[in-house]
Amino acid sequence: MNKKHNILAIIPARGGSKGILKKNIKQLSGKPLIEYTINAAKQSKLINHLIVSTDDEDIKNISLQLNVDVPFLRPKHLATDDSGSLGLVQHALDFFEKKDLHFDAVVLLQPTTPFRTKNLIDEAIKKFLHTECDALVSVLKVPHQYHPHWTFFTSKENFLRVSTGEQHIISRRQALPEAFFRDGSIYITKTEVIKKGSLYGKKLSYIENSDKFYVNIDTEKDWGMAELMVNEYVKSIKNG
Repeated sequence: MNKKHNILAIIPARGGSKGILKKNIKQLSGKPLIEYTINAAKQSKLINHLIVSTDDEDIKNISLQLNVDVPFLRPKHLATDDSGSLGLVQHALDFFEKKDLHFDAVVLLQPTTPFRTKNLIDEAIKKFLHTECDALVSVLKVPHQYHPHWTFFTSKENFLRVSTGEQHIISRRQALPEAFFRDGSIYITKTEVIKKGSLYGKKLSYIENSDKFYVNIDTEKDWGMAELMVNEYVKSIKNG
């Protein structure tokens, strides 16, 4: 990617949420959930423009109160339970291109993964810019007991087969290759890749995150986990 780059960050926050009502603006330790992601994004020195993409007036108003641009209300068909992230990102890029504003890449920051370590966003952007990749995601290591070599699919005959497709099971934990899962904190993609219909492209890079404050809020149980760790997380951010 060019040394001169223009990066758009999008915080997607739809109004409808079945698991937890009004989840994105529900108060977590005195702040709307979305504020944690907004604060992390504002600390970035490499994001050129930050917006919230929402279909909800309440989320729009709270975001504006937090001094974040909400340039449009997202169409309802891009804010359903079945809507993926690609459509909302393409919608935002189309909106700005009609105003003759062009971005080299998009950073997607989901508010349901609220606890990002300090500088994580800029470290991810730097790696993305200096790697020959189409996209980058933040990841965590898969615990060994859930490693792909130790998980199974069922066959038509109702027998187990190793999920990797290999015939033999790796018996020793020490011999397992590293495996990762997307933690949901950061997605970065070249605009040209998004226009071709993908958030990942063909060359996907990664940045390994810390699991100390990992939570991806979807259920009330997840919310309870966030409540247990939020104060310690805030202290860690203040202390650098």
